[in-house]
This record gives sequence, structure tokens and C-alpha cells, in this order.
Amino acid sequence: VQPPEKPLQAEEWNKLRENFQSPEIFEEVMLNSMIRCDSPIDVAKSLLTHLAKRNGDIAYNVLVKYLTLCVQQGQVSEICDVYDIMKVRFKILESGAYNLLIKGLSNSDQWRMALTLLEEVKKMMIPSRTCYESCIKAASRHQEMKLAFELYDEMLAKDVVPTLDVLQSFFDCSRGMKDAELQKELFGILLYLRENQIYPHKTFMRSIKLWFESIPGGKWRGHLTNIKNSGQCPVCNHQLEDSNLTEEEYSNLSERIIRDVIHGTDTFRKTSPQEFEAFQTFVENRLPFDIVIDGLNVSHIKPRKMQCENLFDAVNCLAKENARLLVLGRKHMLINSSNWKREIMKEMQNKADFFFAENISEDDAFLLYATLRSGKHCKFVTRDFLRDHKACLPDSLTRHLFRKWQRGHQIVLKKKSFSSVFSQQPAFRYDCVVQTTGDTWHIPYKDVFEEKYSYQVPRKWLCIQQK
Repeated sequence: VQPPEKPLQAEEWNKLRENFQSPEIFEEVMLNSMIRCDSPIDVAKSLLTHLAKRNGDIAYNVLVKYLTLCVQQGQVSEICDVYDIMKVRFKILESGAYNLLIKGLSNSDQWRMALTLLEEVKKMMIPSRTCYESCIKAASRHQEMKLAFELYDEMLAKDVVPTLDVLQSFFDCSRGMKDAELQKELFGILLYLRENQIYPHKTFMRSIKLWFESIPGGKWRGHLTNIKNSGQCPVCNHQLEDSNLTEEEYSNLSERIIRDVIHGTDTFRKTSPQEFEAFQTFVENRLPFDIVIDGLNVSHIKPRKMQCENLFDAVNCLAKENARLLVLGRKHMLINSSNWKREIMKEMQNKADFFFAENISEDDAFLLYATLRSGKHCKFVTRDFLRDHKACLPDSLTRHLFRKWQRGHQIVLKKKSFSSVFSQQPAFRYDCVVQTTGDTWHIPYKDVFEEKYSYQVPRKWLCIQQK
């Protein structure tokens, strides 16, 4: 439906409603259309007035849609009015309405009211990321950085993950401020990026650089650079952290993962204990492997190609230096089908060991077990990020070691053509994370913004040094 361009009288609305194929949802469809077309607020208001007169009240979902339009247009007094109506009519609101109210108010001079609403939400549920970030941005815009950081710390404590957008806003709003406490908080954000292996995109990186250079009397200078293969920074000649784990770190990590992740509760939800025991026996009798491949995952690399051919190309490429390969497969791969040709499967089994799990098994635990049991040299191939396992690891040090091990051992297969040898991430001898020595910071960054977590390591760095 096309919304009218000016407010209508009751009979005009009635006429439109009667001509609509499903009159019972007319108001909702009309309001959705107004939101899409960004209709003038008085047009929407005339519909609500008509509804209130006709029904004696306005349904919750209709009020929320009207609220969406008000927030979209920054109509602060209307937002406050809707909130007053809702407060009286409904004991509690759901998170969608709170998100809208907080977002709308935080962008206005009534932004402190958004903080009051946030407190209200906390009594009932963990506020959403939108609620927290709207309030954080409002506080930052009004230079109330202490308040902004209190909200940020609270957000992290409740496991609400911030967007890069809000992290960038901290650097943008703190430019030129001389405040040791604030500086410590911003360094804390950089360490958060390190801890979680997050790579800022170009605009975020620029905000970080500008903030450093704006610190009064700080004498910081930033330069964009590419790190040499040796791990040395051409700008400040500093040697970046080595990507290898020490023997002690490695044995701690593998014990930890085998104990907590693999023998923990989450593995067996999708695989039986018997199957996992059979797999362990299989692996122990054939150790050590050089590369462990998540077969099903790799078989989907080129969507237009037969799955077994994708896997065949990968096995051929990785078996080149007489590497000992283990491919984790599924039982259905053994049944001759359009995607899994028996003769190709046979040929592959001459080049690699295969373990075929039940069709519903979860591969990650198998992948981690075989790789870690094979020793420090063993690499693994998957396009997954193994995020869930990081969550099972109890402390941040183990999580850091796990990520570092992953960065140095995960081989990334590129889609281009298998003839050009796959880009193998472990070519890096240095560790690709944010790092600092106190008077230098090195920050790897990406050209484009990626919401998706990525294991592909950037080649570009920002080097910041204090002269």
C-alpha cells in the first residue's frame, strides 16, 4: 500500500481499510509502508488517532511501529509521548521497544533519559548491544568518557560483544584529551582487540592513529607499513612477537584442550563416546600426522565443482612434500553418488589416511585431537574458525594460547585455482595480533570492514612509536 501524503479524516481511513484485501492487518501493513517511505509523522499520527477513536485503544505492536517511525525521524517529543502511553498501558515492554526508546532518546538532548531506561531494562534482562551502545555513544558525544567506559566495562562483564563501530567512537571522542585514566582505558580496548584476535578496518585504524597523535605532549607518531617476513618492522626496526609457542606452552595447551574441550561435555552431543574412542585408537596407531584435513568442509570450497574433486585437489596439493595426511570424512562419502565417485575416493585413500565418522558427527573435536596429538609441527585445514572451542576454555591465557596456536597452524585454502599453491597462513614467523612494548604499538589492520570473524591474517600494519 502507498501511504497517503497528508493526514486523513476517519471516514477516509475507513474507506482505505475497506478496500484493502485483509482489513484486519490494514494498520500494520500501512505503518510498515510508512516506515519504508519515511512518511511525515502527522500522517501516521492521524492513523493512530483514528484507531484510538475506533477501538478505544491502540495495540502494542501498532505503537511499536509508530515508535519506529518516530525514532527514524528523531521526533523526540513524540518518542517521550509514546513512552508515557506505553508505561501506563503495559506493565513491561519487550526488548524491541526498549531498543527503540533508548536509541531514539540517546540521539537527542534527552539522552540522560535513555540511561534511566537502561537501568529499567537491567532489572528485567541483560540489555541488548544496541541499548548499551546507544548510551555509550551518547555519553561519549557529551564528553562524559568516564560514564561511557563504565557502561563499556559493564557490557563486557555481561558477555555482550561490542561492535567495532562503538570501539572506534571511543577513539574519535577522546581526541586531544590529556587524561591518564582515559589513556589507560583506550589501551585496554587495544588489548581487547589483541585478546580476541580482532583486526580493525582502515577507518577504525585511522581513528586509532589520530588519537595517538593528538595526545597532548605524547609525542606519538604513526606510520603505515608492511612487516618483513623476518618479523621486523621497517619503520622502528622492532622485532614482532614470535608466532611459535614454547614447548611448555604447547604441552599446557594440548593437555587443556584435550581435557576441557574434547573430553568436556560439548563433544558428545553430536558424536557417541564409542565413536570417539574408536577414533582415538585409530589416531594413536598412526601418529604422527603432518596435516589434518576437515574433509567435508574442504569439499565445499568450489561450489560448482564435484565435492570429491575439491577434496582430491586439496589432498594432491597438500601431499606434495610426502606429508602424512589424515582426512576426516563422513560415512556417506563411501556411497557412490554424484558428489562422491568411488574411484576418486579410492585414489585419495592411497595418498592419505581417512577416518569416516557417522554422518552427524561434529568434526572440530576430531580435528583438534588428531592435530594436537601429532605434535607441534602438525597443521590443520578447515575454513571454520573453531570459535565454540575458544568459549569452552576457562581462562584468558589459555584462550590466548589457543588463538596463537590456531594462527600458526591453520592452513587457509583460497578459492582461486588449486594450481597456485594454497596460501598457507603459517608462512608468518611473527604473530599477527595487536602488540606493544610500551613505547611502540603494532596494529594489524584490514582494508575493508568485516563483521564476520576472520582467521585470514592481514598483511598491513600500523606502527606507532613514541619519540
